[in-house]
Amino acid sequence: MAGYKVEICGVNTSQLPLLKEEEKAELFKRIKAGDEEARKRYIEGNLRLVLSVIQRFSNANEHIDDLFQIGCVGLIKAIDNFNPDMMVKFSTYAVPMIVGEVRRFLRDNNTIRVSRSLRDIAYKAIYAKEELMKRSLKEPTICEIANEIGVSKEEIVYALDAIQSPVSLYDPVYTDGGDTLYMMDQISDKTQKEDKWVEDLALEEAMRRLPDRERSIIKKRFFDGKTQMEVAEEIHISQAQVSRLEKNALKSMRKYLS
Repeated sequence: MAGYKVEICGVNTSQLPLLKEEEKAELFKRIKAGDEEARKRYIEGNLRLVLSVIQRFSNANEHIDDLFQIGCVGLIKAIDNFNPDMMVKFSTYAVPMIVGEVRRFLRDNNTIRVSRSLRDIAYKAIYAKEELMKRSLKEPTICEIANEIGVSKEEIVYALDAIQSPVSLYDPVYTDGGDTLYMMDQISDKTQKEDKWVEDLALEEAMRRLPDRERSIIKKRFFDGKTQMEVAEEIHISQAQVSRLEKNALKSMRKYLS
C-alpha cells in the first residue's frame, strides 16, 4: 500500500505530524475546554492511526479516499467521546471505533443483499452496544443489548451474523512503532463470560505502579500460579517475607483501583 504515503483526500501523508504524549495530554485539555484549533491539531496528529487501520481493508473494492474519509469519521467520534480518566491509551480506544465505522460503510455497500429489517436490527444493536459501553465502561452482553432495543437476543445474533464480513483474527489493525495490534486483540475472551478490557488495563496500570520486587511477586503468584514457598526459593527470601510483600502489593493495588 505504498500509495498511503503519497496523498489521500488532498492530505500529504509524508508530512503528517507526530504528537508526543505530553502534547496529546495538553491538546486534550484544550479540546475539553472547547478549543477548536486544538481539536483540529489532535485530528491531524492521529491521521496516521486512520491510515494504519484502513490498510487491513486493502482487499475491499472501495476507493482508498473513501475509506480514509470514513476512517476519519471514526477518529473524530473517538476524540469526541474519549475520556482520558479511563487510564486507556487513546489509540486503544480509537482503533475499534475506526474499524467499526469502516465496516459499517462496507456493509452498506455490500453486494450481498441483506433484508432491510435485518440490517435495521443489526445497526440498532451496534449503536446500542456503543451507548452501553459509554455508560458502563465494559462490553455489554447480548441480553443487555436485547433489553436496550426491545428485540430478542436470537434476532440480534442472526442480524449481526447476516451483515458480517469474514476476517482473520491475525489481521493487523494498527502498528505504532512497537507491538502490532491485531483483530484478535479486540475480541473478548468468552471463557471469562464477559469482556472486562477496561478493568484489565486498570489492573495492568496498578501493577506498573508497584516496586519491581512486589510486581514480580504478584506476577509469579497470580499469573504464573506459583506458591509463596516457590516464589521465596526463586528470589531468595523467606516465605514470610513473600507473604508480607504480597499483602502490601495487593493493598496498594486495591487502593489504586478503588
